[in-house]
Amino acid sequence: MAEICGSLWAYNFAKIVVVDVSEDYRFMQPSLPSDFYPVLREIWLPRHDLGRRLAAAPLIQGYLYDWHESPESEEGQWYVGVVSEELMDQFLPPPPQEPHFSAEVRVS
Repeated sequence: MAEICGSLWAYNFAKIVVVDVSEDYRFMQPSLPSDFYPVLREIWLPRHDLGRRLAAAPLIQGYLYDWHESPESEEGQWYVGVVSEELMDQFLPPPPQEPHFSAEVRVS
């Protein structure tokens, strides 16, 4: 009888480390190495098509996706940089105002 050794789930899932890169924007500094940022969350997600799905996945409420970095080897962990939504609101221009029309008609 054949025997399977090891943890097969490790081949189908990848460790994702979500880091807060808000300070790069707050102080307009160049990026640091991924492992220098504060870790907000560590999760495991299916490996299949992970790079494409990370940008669309809402990983942490109140944070927006910024970038992701794939591991150098299959066993490594992915890093995902996120930015505080509150901080980004400060950089975005206000929404355009609706044009205001007056209903007043003047007859001369």
